Amino acid sequence: MKWFVGIVLIALLSAACAQGQSDQGQVKSILTKQLQPQEVVEYQLEHFLLGLAPALPAASDAAQWSAQAEQMRQRVLENVLLHGWPQAWTTSPPKVEDLGVVPTGPAYRLRKLRYEIVPGLYTTALLYEPAHLSGKAPGVLDVMGHFGPGKASDFEQRLCINQALRGMIALNPEWFDMGETRGKDNAHGFSAHLNMVGASGTGLFYLAERKALDILYNNPQVDQERIGVTGLSGGGWQTIVLSSLDPRVKVAIPVAGYEPLLARVTVGDTGDIEENPTDLLMGQDYSTLTALRAPRPTLLIYNAEDSCCYRAPLVKPYVYDAIVPFFQLYGKEKDFQFHQNIDIAGHNMGTDNRQQIYRFFSEYFGLPVNEKEIAVGDDIKSYDELAGGLPSDNLTILGLARKLAAEITRASIPSEPAQRQEWAASARRQLRSVVRYHPVTVKQAGPEFDTFSNQLQSISYRFEMSNELSATGVWMKEMPTPAGAPLTIVLNDKGARAAGVETWDSLPEVADRLERGEQVLLLDIVFTGEAAPKRPGRFTSMLNSVGERPLGMEAAQLIALARWAKEYWHAPRLRVESTGLRSQMVSLIASALVPDLFSSVEIHGGMHSLRYLFDNPVTYADAPDVFCLDFYRDFDLDQLKALAAPTRIMERDYLELTAKAN
Repeated sequence: MKWFVGIVLIALLSAACAQGQSDQGQVKSILTKQLQPQEVVEYQLEHFLLGLAPALPAASDAAQWSAQAEQMRQRVLENVLLHGWPQAWTTSPPKVEDLGVVPTGPAYRLRKLRYEIVPGLYTTALLYEPAHLSGKAPGVLDVMGHFGPGKASDFEQRLCINQALRGMIALNPEWFDMGETRGKDNAHGFSAHLNMVGASGTGLFYLAERKALDILYNNPQVDQERIGVTGLSGGGWQTIVLSSLDPRVKVAIPVAGYEPLLARVTVGDTGDIEENPTDLLMGQDYSTLTALRAPRPTLLIYNAEDSCCYRAPLVKPYVYDAIVPFFQLYGKEKDFQFHQNIDIAGHNMGTDNRQQIYRFFSEYFGLPVNEKEIAVGDDIKSYDELAGGLPSDNLTILGLARKLAAEITRASIPSEPAQRQEWAASARRQLRSVVRYHPVTVKQAGPEFDTFSNQLQSISYRFEMSNELSATGVWMKEMPTPAGAPLTIVLNDKGARAAGVETWDSLPEVADRLERGEQVLLLDIVFTGEAAPKRPGRFTSMLNSVGERPLGMEAAQLIALARWAKEYWHAPRLRVESTGLRSQMVSLIASALVPDLFSSVEIHGGMHSLRYLFDNPVTYADAPDVFCLDFYRDFDLDQLKALAAPTRIMERDYLELTAKAN
């Protein structure tokens, strides 16, 4: 008889295993159906961004605009670029080291410099001077863009030498991750890590160029009333930012470096993350920054067929045509000019563009105007000849973020009930503020298709939210499962189908929940799976810049969809099963914001602490929605878990570090 019982048990176990295998196969089959094209997601996000694009301010007269412009400058500096940076760092004079002279021809001199941007982080620069000066000379800050050789770039040397030969003193600083600062830990995306610890990532770039301007301005041979700035690409972006915010810059010539949000969304290139400073576009845009130049002489140079970005005919209406009236307020419209380069079909600071720079600077600095470039090919130096050298322990962007992260201290979570309740209320308000939480609702749940076979029922949905963004989801239950059963929401960093269901690591958990007699809702919220655009970082950086926070947007969708699902399917209890660090963050934030929404949150492949983002490190491109200004300054995962109480938090399979902190 024992053998019979054994056979029965084996048969039952085999049937159970077979059922589980069948469920996983069916789930895979259901998830292969596309619910939402990527083009729809991108259109929705573009439409959402355009609705938040700041309008160009109105100006009635010169006095009114001058006063308003000064208020804007202070607001951008205090609230955006210098957010979180110690005042001692932002106001202290730069520490400069003279590294010696580079041999040149008799008509100009070339000197190597090294200067400190913030404590422990240095960069290098080259100072080009006329060999024979009579009185003080105009000074030009020549800032670099995304060019690997950095200040050793051929076009940059030709530009600076020609400026010196024309009677100008030119300072050419190295830019992050270019030339001598080249290195993976100086990748511009790591400025997102500075945002996380509460210091504006773009602020570091701004301080680098402002310290260079300080050096030039305080040079005893420089005429402080004749200061100019110019640069190509990222240098053009630096030019408009510095010259619009710092009144010391009398003449500015940005070259192919920026455009307003409207153009960025529809036709342009978003640029690196630092070019979309968090909260910059709350009240002003790059068009407004251009207007802040009035009435100071300004030449905008763009390329008609730029191979990179910012094509002249596409940006001119926003950065020039619309700005002319601001210069007209002062009777200075002739001092605001636009040049369209047509001789090179590419992103360039070629001869034509350089000659426009010589002409404009010479005219407004009171120098003899001869725009034809002087041949200086024999004076071009090698990279090694121009290298000044950086300290062996020099900080990087990532290294600085790690240093600031290590210095963060937070008050302990109270254990006494009354104090803990007070702490939770205050911390929850701060969390709402940090992630800019704006509640949304499910405007429409549109069923796309269903299945009803082999003991498994499913309905696939496209959810339209009240803010016109969307999400997708697939609801499932086994047929014997009664209506009103508990419901598990499944989130996965890979999305429900975008990564390919053959490698999707939540399938066993889905099948397990179905077999337990639960309902399951697999969700792709915004920036995940089918609700993600092709290049998420392009949109997250712009959203941060207009004052939104992708983390808050994701949490708002999860909360809204959970509430809708609970009511629609009469679920007495909701739980969340998340896989991946991005889904972990969204699940914990949603639970902390609405602590009575979920009975439990089970996390797979999550982090022990947000320090993982710094120590691993996780790049901005890999998790652009996670990096949120001030988040790590105010919260780590322990605080979120405490705020989520009484929700039970269960964690499995922690991510392991692949690198150690510096």
